[in-house]
Amino acid sequence: MKTRWLVVGILTLGVAAAAPWGVGYYTERQWQGVATGFNSAQDVLRLETRDYDRGYLDASVRGYVTLVVPDSGEIRRIEYQARVSHGVTGSLMDFSTADSATADVEKFFPDEKPRLTLETRIWGTATVEITVPAVDVADRDTDETLTSARAYGRADIGSAGTEVDIRVQWPGLTLAGPDVKIAMTDFRVEQTMERLTGNLWLGSGRVELAGLGFELPQQSPVRFEGLSVVSSSDVSDAGARLNGESSIRLDKLTVDDRDSGPHEIQVMFDGLDVTSLDEISSAVNDMQQAAVNPAAETNPRAVMEQQMQSFQRVNAAILGLAAEGFSFGLPTIDLSTPEGPVRGELMIRHPQLSEQEKSRAMMVMQGLTGNFDISMPAALVDNNQALALQIAPLVEDGMVVQEGNRLRMAGTLEDMALTINGNVLPLPPIF
Repeated sequence: MKTRWLVVGILTLGVAAAAPWGVGYYTERQWQGVATGFNSAQDVLRLETRDYDRGYLDASVRGYVTLVVPDSGEIRRIEYQARVSHGVTGSLMDFSTADSATADVEKFFPDEKPRLTLETRIWGTATVEITVPAVDVADRDTDETLTSARAYGRADIGSAGTEVDIRVQWPGLTLAGPDVKIAMTDFRVEQTMERLTGNLWLGSGRVELAGLGFELPQQSPVRFEGLSVVSSSDVSDAGARLNGESSIRLDKLTVDDRDSGPHEIQVMFDGLDVTSLDEISSAVNDMQQAAVNPAAETNPRAVMEQQMQSFQRVNAAILGLAAEGFSFGLPTIDLSTPEGPVRGELMIRHPQLSEQEKSRAMMVMQGLTGNFDISMPAALVDNNQALALQIAPLVEDGMVVQEGNRLRMAGTLEDMALTINGNVLPLPPIF
């Protein structure tokens, strides 16, 4: 009996001794997968590993985070380094900026440095945490100041990266200078996501911002209070169709010392074909990558042809989306103004076509139907010259009618014709 337990003990110690090496090997492979997945998921930031030196109980990593500015294609690079500790069931990666960037970091964080950690487990889960210390710096040369409260973010990743829970808390920030002052208070994010396919994700989330203000020279201050975005999505038809809804709400908007609010817009979509959506996402992603590809300067014609092919893919996918049937719209538009509320709704639908109808291009998009109804106080137009100039031609043509003290535009879409307050406007065929 003693011999048996002695053998068990030796085997246990052997496994425990070998575990850090195995975990280290797994962590290196997992990090390579994280970098590849991160780079393929978006085109703005690229994670590059220059050196991964793996030992028995620990490892060191060095590399770059490269920012590609979408509009200009400008590239900015920040060098990073990480210490990796190997345990029995997982590893902890502690990131920091490389020595070459120390001077810039010291300027903003003289006492405590930002910290980013990645904790991984061999069963496929990971936790990312980032802490950014408080900032209070002033540039005497430019007379600019930056004050930021301590910020914290966390992402729990499960099922090998297909499930993500995100939490972010940022109490506030103030940026002030001779030309601008921006103040933000209490920014929070709560998001739960599950990968559906490709770049499509399901889930629910909430983004809240207590306050955001802008002050510019020779312009009235603008302030937003109580901004929130709530969204959720799910699938039906065995995962073939995507459904979702979201609500955008603003408690108060202050412009020219005049308050308005609350404002709310609801968005919904139902029955979107997942295959077509995935193709649209993939084609748009290819177009963006072509735009920032270094070959764009040396061979612009080839890049243009690639973008045209991607654009054709988008058109074909949109037709496929319509052929499978969908509904989309803004069921609630409710904006408060000092003169009274602006209210409305807008909905667009397309029926699912038979296989025979799908083969006939003219049938696709001709089945679009919809309705909209928007009304506003007449006093709002009277008190806003720019708005009045836009509304006046519509009133003259009968597109906008006055009902009591309100102006209203209502219409329907059917048989490739848009009817607005009794005025019929034929629409050209859509391919």
